Amino acid sequence: MPTVSSFPAINIPAVDLWGLMFEEKRDDPFPDDRVIYRDAVTHRHYSFESLQNAASAFGEGLRSTWSWQKGDILTLFTPNSIDMPVLIYGTFFAGGTVSPSNPAYSVDELSFQLKDNGTKAIATFRSLLPVVTAAAKKVNIPLDRIMLLGDDRDPGGQFKHFDQIKAAPSMKRTRLNPDKDLAFLVYSSGTTGLPKGVMLTHSNIVSNILMLASSIGKSYSWQNDKFIGLLPFYHIYGLTTLIHQPLYRGIEMIAMERFDLESFLKIVQQHRVTFVYVAPPVLVHLANHPIVENYDLSSLRMITSGAAPLTRELVDAVYKRTNVKINQAYGLSETSPITHMQPWEDWYASCGSVGKMMPNLTAKYVSPDGEEVPAGQNGELCLKGPNVFKGYWNNSAATKDSFTSDGYFKTGDIGYQDTNHSFYITDRVKELIKYKGFQVAPAELEGLLFGHPNVNDAAVIGVNFEKEHTEVPRAYVVLRPGIERSDDSAQEIITWLNSKVSNHKKLRGGIRFIDEIPKSAAGKILRRVLKEKVKEEQKAGMAKL
Repeated sequence: MPTVSSFPAINIPAVDLWGLMFEEKRDDPFPDDRVIYRDAVTHRHYSFESLQNAASAFGEGLRSTWSWQKGDILTLFTPNSIDMPVLIYGTFFAGGTVSPSNPAYSVDELSFQLKDNGTKAIATFRSLLPVVTAAAKKVNIPLDRIMLLGDDRDPGGQFKHFDQIKAAPSMKRTRLNPDKDLAFLVYSSGTTGLPKGVMLTHSNIVSNILMLASSIGKSYSWQNDKFIGLLPFYHIYGLTTLIHQPLYRGIEMIAMERFDLESFLKIVQQHRVTFVYVAPPVLVHLANHPIVENYDLSSLRMITSGAAPLTRELVDAVYKRTNVKINQAYGLSETSPITHMQPWEDWYASCGSVGKMMPNLTAKYVSPDGEEVPAGQNGELCLKGPNVFKGYWNNSAATKDSFTSDGYFKTGDIGYQDTNHSFYITDRVKELIKYKGFQVAPAELEGLLFGHPNVNDAAVIGVNFEKEHTEVPRAYVVLRPGIERSDDSAQEIITWLNSKVSNHKKLRGGIRFIDEIPKSAAGKILRRVLKEKVKEEQKAGMAKL
């Protein structure tokens, strides 16, 4: 039988995001002048009241300037900015949908998203205009549909700042159907192929906000806590946890434009930050970088990590060095995103798991033939609940393939649950390495590699071994500073790892040293990039085993 969440079920009102934030009665009300978003560098900020006023003025401006219609799409191509919530909620006021985009995209990558989503307007930083204008021209979007946010303006006046696109708000916002109308069209990271547009309704996001607030969210409050906006806001992980959650809960969030370790440490110390959402690479820095010793992190009560499994060794290393507790969360773009999290009081005892399932969710693990497997046995995690997405944009085939016949979303992640209903994720279905019929999980080998004193970061992929007609595991390794890249260094790591695993898991594909592991905004390893690297090496005659 499918597993039901151990948290009590909650009521999810039939309301859109604007209604939830600005019209619904709150269980824990906070003052209207409460600062919600603060810029880490300039200290410019928005209170709850000023955010609502700015968003409604921008929304009215969209309707009066561009005749914004229900369902029109605004693409955000920007690093983190406290102006993003104004544009997001202003777009909701006007009945539109927001499609965030990675500001590191090339012209071709951005133009793919703009063409795929049929965007009506784009908001960006002045520094990113060369990429945006080139992409807009490529897909025939008028340049007067490009606006700016942030502190820099266009000295030539060609591109308006978003605060020039405003009108006196009528307060008669466009009414939305929360179950059908899209709040966000986010694009999957494309770890194994081209990104797909993930359709998230207002009800999906509202559900996840309330699921968080009623479970793990009870551990923090607006009276006692401060967040730091470290995760990218253009990713659903950052959107839900660092834009929507603080606005709903009245918790101040200090926004970083982009991650820099020393800046992060200074902000935590200066603002007495209590809670941080991260991806695993940040924890690697906290465990290893010497500069960490120079800062006071005693205000931190918890760090929550998502995007990839954590090993006990990494958790131990960070805790021993900083005395900060670390718990793990799990979710996907398709689930708005968070579905599981370790309870704060159980952070160490359940280390290695992704914790308990959020309220109002049911789950099951299934075998490759679709049969449900019992507790303790590996299978693909399948989920059902109000935060599960509507489907993939203009891709009915992919949508159909992503659900079981009884309506469960197939996450593509392999794992198991124990008898206490703690869930474990061990790898991705499409990323398993097949060595002579045996399955090898890259994440397991990566976790072990983190335990080697010379390894700073690592990724494992399968490469083809033509002689034996099979795949074999290969590791891409970032060495610790001061460690020389050499055949001896590689062989020492290989020998060390091979002594810890069974025969079929040995690194028969060897080790390649690399400057940086390619990762998505949420910290997921982009194995497709490494596989492309292998193809290039093969073409050059460099990669034969």
